[in-house]
Amino acid sequence: MTALPPAFHDWFTSRGWALHPHQQAMLDRADAPALLLIAPTGGGKTLAGFLPSLAELADGTHQGLHTLYVSPLKALAADIKRNLTTPVTEMGLPIRIEDRTGDTSYTKKRRQRADPPHILLTTPESLALLTSYEDAPRMFAGLSRVIIDEIHALSESKRGDQLMLALSRLQAMAPGLRRVGLSATVEDPDAIARQLARHPDACEILHADPGPNPDISMLTTEELPPWAGGGAAYAIPAVLEQVKRHKTTLIFHNTRAQAEIFFHNLWLANTDDLPIGIHHGSLDREQRAKVESAMVAGHLRAIVCTGSLDLGIDWGDVDLVIQIGAPKNVKRLIQRIGRANHRYNAPSKALLVPANRFEIVECVAALEAAREHDLDGDPRGPGPRDVLCQHILIRACAGPFYATELFREVKTVGAYSDLSRAAFDDCLEFCATGGYALRAYDRWQRLKETDGLWHLRDPRSALRIRMNIGTIQDTDTLKVRFKGSFKPLGEIEESFAATLTPGDTFLIGGQVVRYEGLREMTVEVSRRADKKPKIATFMGTKFATSTQLQARILRMFQQDTWPELPQHTADWLALQREVSRMPEADRILVESFPFDGREHTCFYGFAGRNAQQTLGLLVTKRMEDLGLSPLGFVATDYATLVWGLERVDDPTPLFTGENLRDGFETWLSGNAVMKKTFRTVANIAGLIERNQPQGKKTGRQATFSSDILYDTLHKYDPDHLMMRITREEALQGLVDFGRIEEMIARTAGRIDHVTLDRVTPLAAPMLLEVGRVPIAGEGRDRIVAETAAKLMQEAGLDDGGA
Repeated sequence: MTALPPAFHDWFTSRGWALHPHQQAMLDRADAPALLLIAPTGGGKTLAGFLPSLAELADGTHQGLHTLYVSPLKALAADIKRNLTTPVTEMGLPIRIEDRTGDTSYTKKRRQRADPPHILLTTPESLALLTSYEDAPRMFAGLSRVIIDEIHALSESKRGDQLMLALSRLQAMAPGLRRVGLSATVEDPDAIARQLARHPDACEILHADPGPNPDISMLTTEELPPWAGGGAAYAIPAVLEQVKRHKTTLIFHNTRAQAEIFFHNLWLANTDDLPIGIHHGSLDREQRAKVESAMVAGHLRAIVCTGSLDLGIDWGDVDLVIQIGAPKNVKRLIQRIGRANHRYNAPSKALLVPANRFEIVECVAALEAAREHDLDGDPRGPGPRDVLCQHILIRACAGPFYATELFREVKTVGAYSDLSRAAFDDCLEFCATGGYALRAYDRWQRLKETDGLWHLRDPRSALRIRMNIGTIQDTDTLKVRFKGSFKPLGEIEESFAATLTPGDTFLIGGQVVRYEGLREMTVEVSRRADKKPKIATFMGTKFATSTQLQARILRMFQQDTWPELPQHTADWLALQREVSRMPEADRILVESFPFDGREHTCFYGFAGRNAQQTLGLLVTKRMEDLGLSPLGFVATDYATLVWGLERVDDPTPLFTGENLRDGFETWLSGNAVMKKTFRTVANIAGLIERNQPQGKKTGRQATFSSDILYDTLHKYDPDHLMMRITREEALQGLVDFGRIEEMIARTAGRIDHVTLDRVTPLAAPMLLEVGRVPIAGEGRDRIVAETAAKLMQEAGLDDGGA
């Protein structure tokens, strides 16, 4: 057993502390090439990660950078710096600790490269930038350890791929580098370990005592949840009461828009003037820092937040977490629960607040999964090639390189371990010339080979490459205006615009408008109020319910009774079973019924919101081909409701995989989703530079550039590397075609078609989604409630809580 240095032992003893077993284990395994620690929040996992470094640095003999700490969040790096500085100062250790993020001053950044601290706290983007300088080998020569905090969060995104590529570069500069990963929430430890290790080496996994199960339940409210909607306004009094009963409460939301609305409503109801703040990624950095400081100081009773606080900022006074809306993902729920009660072996306390009646079912399923430690997560595919292209350009900025050596480095990254030399050379050729259709343009002639060494054609281009390092893409909004007019009607997010095709109608400012096309950064529309909107309302960026959680809900549906559900929800499901059928995992339930003078068909695919939205686009196209005259649809996580002029007598032709795929590529290539995806891929790969020495391109300029490029490549070089990557990414992203294919495979053509003379209980809330016209004033909620009551009465359910 490795003993603590005397100064450490005395410091721990003076505080009445002793090392936890997993902290001792990290000391004992300090020389392991790769180590993954899974420990609960409050278990001191960050200190466990740093203890070996602090012990090695205690004698003051190490010169330069010893340990690099990488965090997904700038705020987390700042928080760790605060927490590390205290023991280092109190023990009088000769250790210099600094952070380096996008907020660090230029002067300090330059000084850090010339005279690095012993411990540097940074983010994946800042690390990638550091590896791009010619003096990187000198800065990293003595690097001994890299600590990656909240590694699960990075492992799920391109930021994680970028980070692991940067680690392969660091390992080449410092061959003895040891890797440490820290996380409280991992559904597949072996997969994370494979990512962390230098392929094909293995990574050891240490599991700390998980501690007691969290105290988690559903919030009981006097008012019943509504049948549809996502705001959970009904729960404001009950939430406020919980805030009063606890020291500090984090109130999580799934979208920034919902957080803003809930905060506003909570503030209006806050007659006791309790100090309440809001925190999300779209707020100004200074405002976020102000809220964080107030939280650390214990000056806030509650903070309404989003994913910006999912990760481990150590706020010990948080004693309650409230999740507004179904969590959609069990792993995310567990991570958020862990924010409450940062004390080892003390249970975290959390409450779930379903936004509507169906979310009660989802919340109960999530609660069961959390209690059973059944975390969800889909396996990652191979390493994305747009990130690899950026990495090649970053490597070129640092100086000449041999392609074979860089290829070997890249292959040590788990996600790229199966990368072929031909695929690598494709990326290298793109970085060098821009590819076949673009090689005639000087601006994309960036690399050249001399005597076997690849280097920048023009060293001045390094500045532009460095300015565009990163995989996080800005979320832009698009103005909406009538064709031929310059007066905007309002704005919508690009992700919503990406789902529209010419002829679709949607709501904006209470008007039904017809989508005519995308012109640069403007959505052009015409007046079209003679039919119901195809996509009735824009719900903002939403998480899709995970495959595993959907499967759990479908299993729950097959129970004889539902004692775990509130009586009103159990009655609702029982009535659905009585008048129609319950959806099943290995079959697609299709219901057809008339309503409001239109024929309606509801497809229960349980494939997640994005896939159900895409299913609506594909099915309505097929219905048009069959002469069924669809007028529009609306999608949720569990179903797609289509309305039209003709009744669907046989849904089977709509659901065969071949028919769904017929024309899909044609539809996709003409849809804005492809151009949006292309813009993201092209930005990451370096084909388009959003940031330039003379200033950042506006969204309009960036879109104009990428649209021209997309149209050019689509016409003259459809097999261009960027086009291939775009097609792959589009199928996985907004359209989520993989979930549709999973649904088709799961159901294997088995369809239960039920024809009824009225709306069914399970479909009724979908009609409320359709009818949610944004009426100004307080009358809106009453109208929705009255409509809900009428619908439920028609469906056969007399419910006073609608």
